[in-house]
Amino acid sequence: MSGMTIGLIMFAVMLMMLALRVHIGISMFIVGAAGFWVMNDYSWLPLLNSIKNLAYARFSNYDLAVIPLFMLMGQFATNGGLSRALFNCVNNFVGHFKGGVAMAAVGACAAFGAICGSSLATAATMGQVALPELKRYKYAGSLATGALAAGGTLGIMIPPSVPLVIYAVLTQESIGKLFMAAVIPGVIAMLGYMLVIRIVVALKPEAGPAGARVPLGVALRSLVGVIPIVLVFMVVIVGIYDGWANPTEAASIGAAACGILAMVSGGMRVEGVIRSVTGTAQATAMIFLVLLGADMLNAGLAITQMPVELAGWVKGSGMPPLSVMFAILVIYIFLGCVMDSLAMILLTIPIFYPIVMGLDFWGMSGPDKSVWFGILALMVVEIGLVHPPVGMNIYIINRLAKDVPVMETFKGVMPFLASDLLRIILLVFFPVISLYLVHTFGG
Repeated sequence: MSGMTIGLIMFAVMLMMLALRVHIGISMFIVGAAGFWVMNDYSWLPLLNSIKNLAYARFSNYDLAVIPLFMLMGQFATNGGLSRALFNCVNNFVGHFKGGVAMAAVGACAAFGAICGSSLATAATMGQVALPELKRYKYAGSLATGALAAGGTLGIMIPPSVPLVIYAVLTQESIGKLFMAAVIPGVIAMLGYMLVIRIVVALKPEAGPAGARVPLGVALRSLVGVIPIVLVFMVVIVGIYDGWANPTEAASIGAAACGILAMVSGGMRVEGVIRSVTGTAQATAMIFLVLLGADMLNAGLAITQMPVELAGWVKGSGMPPLSVMFAILVIYIFLGCVMDSLAMILLTIPIFYPIVMGLDFWGMSGPDKSVWFGILALMVVEIGLVHPPVGMNIYIINRLAKDVPVMETFKGVMPFLASDLLRIILLVFFPVISLYLVHTFGG
């Protein structure tokens, strides 16, 4: 059999294992090891030599240290009660509009994402804070849960973002450039979700009643409580991009600052610190297991030459580059039906990245194309968190809102998915949206 055939069989077997509910990291490792073994004429020695070096080669990468630090920063923010201050602050300014409490939840999700880096944590934390208020004002269950599920995706869209760190490690791209490039698309995503809420309540006013108006003085005083959180975000992002701190140093400062803030203003005690450290260890172990499995799968695919042959075939097919890009984005949406965001990034980037880099898009340079595709991939992966049948954010919010049927939540999230699709099309045709800050600040 040819290498291409073996590569396709590897993918088919892996998808079958996922359907049987085998963990994605283990599935990728087994399939990659089997492919590596077959391509080396069924010899065990090359496989054992590869496995011997695989874990060290991956986990000795200094850049990976940033992942547990960003996870710890998010855990401190979650367990320290910082989310409530963010929600109250945004709600004080927009809650008195129709649909304002839902818009406040989306805005707070974006702000929380700036110190978290995880969509699931953002959805779960902000759901606990915002759902009681949304119920108090008798918001429609579909709008309340749909807005929170969609808003939770801003946890990975607004930097720092763990999937962007993984993309940077896989492609040898600058973490600072990717974080800077994600800022404007993240803000557009937040504003798009707020616009969706306004449209929904304009068509159905009873779905999102106005909240209570807060005196301007009270609203301004609530800003004081979120200034430290804004400073943490600025230190991490500007520190990385400006070069006075590498990503690991900036993440260390951010984690320490969030821990101090959580203890001082959020009232986090020893139990909260233990929960934060334990949660970080569990999440990091899961991510590193998936990383190890992806490395084994990529080693097996590399020896089949499937990614190279596929890239060469696409380049020589004469297909318009935009057709190829939209085909890749559609594949991501379908993969989102069966995979989580991290698995999609690890599985697809080694295959799609060479294809994208070999095509011409708007005359962009290689570095610009690399950053642009990273943000596009992140946005499509984000859709997988809220569209059926997986939609992890939907199930998290639905678990918190036990009185809302899951189908109501899926209906509620559909307008937000339309906003996501429009944003992706906008970014495809106008790459400057993601590259503007990178170029402006000397990238």
